Amino acid sequence: MTSQTLPAGPQWFGHPRGLFVCFATEMWERFSFYGMKYLLVLFLVQHHLFTDGEALRILGSYAALVYAMPLLGGVISDRYLGQTKAVKLGGILLVLGHCAMAFEGIPATQTAAGEIMRDDQAIRVFYFALALIVVGVGLLKPNISTVVGRLYGENDPRRDGGFTIFYMGINIGAASASLLCGWLASAYGWAYGFGAAGIGMLIGLVIFSLGQDWLEGHGDPNDPEVLKQPAPAALGLLNVERAIVLYSLLSVLVVWVILQSPSGVGLMLPIVAALFLAWFIWLLVTQCDAEERGKMSALFFLIVISTVFWSMFEQSGGSMTLFADRATDLTLFGAELTAAQFGSANAIFIILLSPLFALMWPALLSNNIEPSTPAKFGFGIIQVGLGFGALLIGLNNPNAAGLVSAWWLVLAYFLHTSAELCLSPIGLSAVTKLSIARYVGVMMGAWFLASAYGSYLASELAIFFSSIDGPGDGRLGLDGFTALFTELLLYGVGVGLVVVAISPLVRRMMRDVH
Repeated sequence: MTSQTLPAGPQWFGHPRGLFVCFATEMWERFSFYGMKYLLVLFLVQHHLFTDGEALRILGSYAALVYAMPLLGGVISDRYLGQTKAVKLGGILLVLGHCAMAFEGIPATQTAAGEIMRDDQAIRVFYFALALIVVGVGLLKPNISTVVGRLYGENDPRRDGGFTIFYMGINIGAASASLLCGWLASAYGWAYGFGAAGIGMLIGLVIFSLGQDWLEGHGDPNDPEVLKQPAPAALGLLNVERAIVLYSLLSVLVVWVILQSPSGVGLMLPIVAALFLAWFIWLLVTQCDAEERGKMSALFFLIVISTVFWSMFEQSGGSMTLFADRATDLTLFGAELTAAQFGSANAIFIILLSPLFALMWPALLSNNIEPSTPAKFGFGIIQVGLGFGALLIGLNNPNAAGLVSAWWLVLAYFLHTSAELCLSPIGLSAVTKLSIARYVGVMMGAWFLASAYGSYLASELAIFFSSIDGPGDGRLGLDGFTALFTELLLYGVGVGLVVVAISPLVRRMMRDVH
């Protein structure tokens, strides 16, 4: 085995030391991200007295931008900054954003006439904090994973194990964040929950900065001299590196404006979809032979179908968190939890189930009964639909106080997590195997854009039912939850069955790719 295949150098537990720098950095970044995700809607409806529709649209717009921005972050790092500098810049923006979230302002009040009096200055700071987080995630998220990949040689057999360790860091951070930040917000106030998320990101940034020697130059700029040259985009007044920093800050202002426009993201997403579709048709017609056309068409189908999945899965931070807060007995094992803390269930189940799925797929393959990739997508969509079926059973069997047992919510998260493991890692693998080599990066960006569309659609679905059901004040009540979850159950099972039914056709389009 050559040194390129298995690089020499200091190791921890058989892996490059730099892996554990990336592990700790991403763990704390996910701690900060999930620490505020499950607090966001509750903060808006309880502290600032936003309607459910207003809060859900903000969540959907924020989530859509978070998933869309890494496409630009990847381009900037590949062409100019390198991954290390991009991660540091993104980390700084994330620290500032999460700390700004801790400025909660004066709680809103409602007058006798029904008028809502809000702290407008605090709300402007809130939007600016979200904008900092969006741009920060865009710079950090795609690049920390790239650094992990570069720590290993092209054919290094440890690569998959390294990414498994890295993925565990993501979910440890996500699980602990929801539990700790949810408790702090409930026990001491919103500022403590959001502030803890900011402290977590600061720890991650410090670890990454101090661990540069362990990364051994992986993720450095391809051509450092380019960064020192005058930037035409800045009229030659700044070099390229400083111009990128300046335009990153300006992009924060752009995102800040978009987030404050109720229809901003909703207008932007269809335009992006139309542009991508036009480019994709051009690609199929002019750049692909018959076999490549079949594979790329199959991949396009999987990407579109994943949007359906994410539109249901991403109910977790919105309608499912509101359901936990308003309709659920939050007692588990004799302990009273908060609604935000239930967001940790997904990450905990990921940690528990990932090894089982890793063993299950090869076992099914060895017996020649492993489902194809499109069939796995169909089964995943069916399962996420069934998760809402579990919530419906709970709604129809409340306790004496009229509340749903928390175990139905836990079961829903279990089904959603098993669904995620049927689709998300399988989809990422499919992008790398089905794409034309020179367009893998673009198609990976399209995969994450599907998450953006799904997240926005998730909020719009919940908004629709908050406006036609419930107590009539724009809040999701028992009737609204029942109508929404019924629709999602039928939606998920119906679409999933169709995908399973046509999966043999899609499988043939994939040719030699399993």
